[in-house]
Amino acid sequence: MPTPSRVDRETTPAPSRPPDRHSDAPTLPPPSAILAVGAGGVIGAAARLGFVELFPNHAQGVPWTTLAENVVGAFLLGLVLVAILERWSGKPHLRPFLATGVLGSFTTFSNYTVEIVTRTEIGVAVLYALLSIALGLAAAVCGILIGRRLFRANHARQPGSTGGST
Repeated sequence: MPTPSRVDRETTPAPSRPPDRHSDAPTLPPPSAILAVGAGGVIGAAARLGFVELFPNHAQGVPWTTLAENVVGAFLLGLVLVAILERWSGKPHLRPFLATGVLGSFTTFSNYTVEIVTRTEIGVAVLYALLSIALGLAAAVCGILIGRRLFRANHARQPGSTGGST
């Protein structure tokens, strides 16, 4: 009987195993991805701290600093995700580093929600909540659209590319 070739061994499905009672359990990302998130988190948290130190929020009124951080972060996240998906998809740790780490720690949903419930004037709280959502969504859309124009256009102009015109 002939010995199976390497191709046969790699394409033949492994024998089925009995169901694992923990097969539904979530799996952890690889340690390198966790380190990428942590390293990015240090950078994003430091940037956030610097931003808050330069432009502190006041106890009353709209917390403009947090609003600005979240809107800028939403824009950058849209832009970065398009760049990663369109240009740097072969770099598996870039998304955890930039999107989850840097931008995830720079922006702050928890602070946003606490600032809403701690506003003394209901009108200011509602205004802040609505501004944050509307401006954050608009910023994310702008980041995505600009990213598509930047990164698809550059991709189309690269030598050997089949997209775009000459």
